[in-house]
Amino acid sequence: MLPVGPKPILEHILGWLRREGITDVVISTGYLGKMVHEYFGDGSEWGTHVSYAASSRPLGTAGQLKAAEAKVKGRFICLYGDALLDFKLGKVVDFHEKSRAAATMVLMKYSTELKYGFIETDSRGRLAEWKEKPKVAGYINVGCYVMEKKFLEYIPAGRMYGMKETFARARADGARLYAMKVEGEFTDIGDRRSYREANDQYMKKMGKVV
Repeated sequence: MLPVGPKPILEHILGWLRREGITDVVISTGYLGKMVHEYFGDGSEWGTHVSYAASSRPLGTAGQLKAAEAKVKGRFICLYGDALLDFKLGKVVDFHEKSRAAATMVLMKYSTELKYGFIETDSRGRLAEWKEKPKVAGYINVGCYVMEKKFLEYIPAGRMYGMKETFARARADGARLYAMKVEGEFTDIGDRRSYREANDQYMKKMGKVV
């Protein structure tokens, strides 16, 4: 419910989902979930149908998803509530279907410059190389998945469980797991610094529109 610009993060997410053709949404809530329910209601104000899956205690990313199992009818999109995304979701769904996957993870390219330099030595401790603030690049999980309902079978009910553990369990069982690399926007809002940056980016974007 933290605001980015004039709207809460979840409202931005609902808007993006609607633009991508997703209008049936289940919001998984925990602590202070009543605030979310009171704000969004049935979702009709945003052109969506919103229902809720509440839990009385923290269950982790996968455990919280398991709590919504009864409201899932078939294939679904799973999103984390602390990131803003913008890419062609339909392409991921098509890839997932053609791959006959149980779950497909969305990846985006990410690079960062490390705060410190790396120093390498040889076996006798002599200075071999000094890499000043090297850049690291790779593909990251942006917290968006296309899943079949059967994938929820890998999550134990009523206990703290993470998404990483769920994918590891599914992989060990031989489930068809895929990842798709996409181009687009990903704004993480997982801590105070990233939240401030997200808000600044949004206001700059609004300034360009005006």
